[in-house]
Amino acid sequence: MAIPATPTARGTTVLLVDDQPIIGEAVRRMLAAEAGLAFHYCKDATAAVEKAAEVGPTVILQDLVMPELDGLELVRRYRADERLRDVPVIVLSTKEDPAVKAEAFAVGANDYVVKVPDRLEMVARVRYHSRGFTALLERNEAFTALQKSQQVLANDLATAAHYVRSILPPPVGEGAIRADWRFVPSASLGGDAFGYHDLDPEHFAVYLLDVCGHGVGAALLSVSALNAIRSEALPQTDFHDPAAVLAALNRAFPMERHNDMFFTAWYGVFDRAGRRLRWAGGGHPPALLVAADGGRRLLESDGPLIGAVEGLEFPAGEVAVPEESRLFVYSDGAFEISRADGSMWPFPEFVAALAGDATGAGSPIDALLGRIRELSGRPDFQDDFSMLELVFC
Repeated sequence: MAIPATPTARGTTVLLVDDQPIIGEAVRRMLAAEAGLAFHYCKDATAAVEKAAEVGPTVILQDLVMPELDGLELVRRYRADERLRDVPVIVLSTKEDPAVKAEAFAVGANDYVVKVPDRLEMVARVRYHSRGFTALLERNEAFTALQKSQQVLANDLATAAHYVRSILPPPVGEGAIRADWRFVPSASLGGDAFGYHDLDPEHFAVYLLDVCGHGVGAALLSVSALNAIRSEALPQTDFHDPAAVLAALNRAFPMERHNDMFFTAWYGVFDRAGRRLRWAGGGHPPALLVAADGGRRLLESDGPLIGAVEGLEFPAGEVAVPEESRLFVYSDGAFEISRADGSMWPFPEFVAALAGDATGAGSPIDALLGRIRELSGRPDFQDDFSMLELVFC
């Protein structure tokens, strides 16, 4: 809604438009004793619109019969002007005429008064309409402030999402280990981050984190933990040992030091020579290993949440990795999908779909994204979608 000039100190500002100065003086005297009320008078109806825009009235008193301009036409002009279309208009008439009254309301008048009314009635009507308009202004201002705040937040989230994406590793399209991924942040930005790198010529690490929360704070915690892994900056930690890595993360990121935020994590190390994968998970969804013949195994995450309780241990597992096997590591945003009918997508159906797509042509992650959007009936995600695909040639 349009907002005209701000009324004086949020008080009552009255503009009277009437070609008779005697009426102007009578109304001025009626309102003179009212505290917090400013009175303005306009004799020339052709100048009324600009006068109103200048003084910012909270209510307009408008004569219906004037020689320069028909009063009803003037009401139409107020309503056609962005600056004045919401200002209450009380029309003043010399007689109680139902037809004229109906037409006045039809063109946008808020009230109809036979002039000159009793002082108490005039003051009551002016105060009533002015309070309503002032409340409208305040609601509009609050809404505008909220919109600005939401835009600032949206910009911050977009910047944070861009930063997270910028530090993710590039896909690897050739070599003994090929890597691909998709990161689709939600509107509120979850706390997903992931990566992979060589620990040495024989060992390759892969990891994914998901902070339990949304917003810039969750993203910053996720990035901090990611950098600790990627730079191997956790003290006295053997990064070839997944259980030791998660235990070190648990010590380094207690939730009481991070606004009560904790996170889940999955960390694996692939031994190239022995073609063995060791992994450990903390409260995280199980990774999925799919063999070239379609056989699949879930690599369960049996450890506790990271940062929730000090001193806990994280069990590790180990599995053989046949040639051309594919490993999928993902956050819960990849499968906790609300379908169009309101039901949740069952996890076994997610696993079956992903495993099936892994043995077909094209990108299985893109196929999964298309399936999710079809199931949910919406293009966006309620939580971050993060998925890594590693092919062990």
